[in-house]
Amino acid sequence: MVNVDEFITDAKESITEQIGDGHAIIALSGGVDSSTAAALAYEAIGDQLTPVYVDTGLMRKGETEQIRETFDYMDSLRIVEAKDRFLDALEGVTDPEEKRHIIGEQFIREFETVAKEVDADYLVQGTIYPDRIESEGTIKSHHNVGGLPDVVDFEGIVEPMKDLYKDEVREVARDLDLEEIISERMPFPGPGLAVRIIGEITDEKLDVAREANHVVEEELEEYEPWQALAAVIGKATGVKGDNRVHGWVVSVRSVESRDGMTARAQEIDWETLQRIQSRITGAHENVARVVYDVTHKPPATIEYE
Repeated sequence: MVNVDEFITDAKESITEQIGDGHAIIALSGGVDSSTAAALAYEAIGDQLTPVYVDTGLMRKGETEQIRETFDYMDSLRIVEAKDRFLDALEGVTDPEEKRHIIGEQFIREFETVAKEVDADYLVQGTIYPDRIESEGTIKSHHNVGGLPDVVDFEGIVEPMKDLYKDEVREVARDLDLEEIISERMPFPGPGLAVRIIGEITDEKLDVAREANHVVEEELEEYEPWQALAAVIGKATGVKGDNRVHGWVVSVRSVESRDGMTARAQEIDWETLQRIQSRITGAHENVARVVYDVTHKPPATIEYE
């Protein structure tokens, strides 16, 4: 386990040294990784930092509003509405790796635009150790590591937490006095709901995935999972009222883990699972089935894509 006080001191010194008299932007998503990196960088360089939250249209329910409330103390916070640009870039794309690379490139282009407006030469990211391991191997590309385009218009990319595991990041977040809603928040993928939708991303699938994930996070909070999620995985036949429908299948997943490198599916009681399926199918007339994923990691990954 990292010595938190020592890490914070060293990280702030490293950020200050790398950026010098320059200006930086930070990719802020609202998750614990990027939020902790933002807090570190803000303490280190203050007004030399511009936090940038990009609303991709792939975010959790209420995410943008939560960002505004949590980081309103950072006067330079920028919120970029980019849903149309992301969905246009992803139109017709079904391959998981291609999705990640498209999202990674679009993120960078959005950050480059803001960087030119504020004259920033550096990009700060909340990359952590498991991100690098999975991207350097053959598991998947993270949008902020293996998903980056070959040409990036920044003088440097600063990753103060690149050697930390998730539980260590949480320790740092607590020491920086980040709100509990941030420090204890379960992981959410950088590419957002895009990796919780099998096949092409559409507005309809996004609506289903967003509400289903909200239901799952609420209902499974008492189980204290490492990660709990819902994914739209395909279509199947069902019955709604007197009508036969061919609707979406939503898979619910909840896992326990220490660092995300391996994970075990949680045992969830039947009553809770039934309540989840009732809320999800009740919220969307085009959802036909809800299933529960009992697969550990390995052989599965935690996310679906």
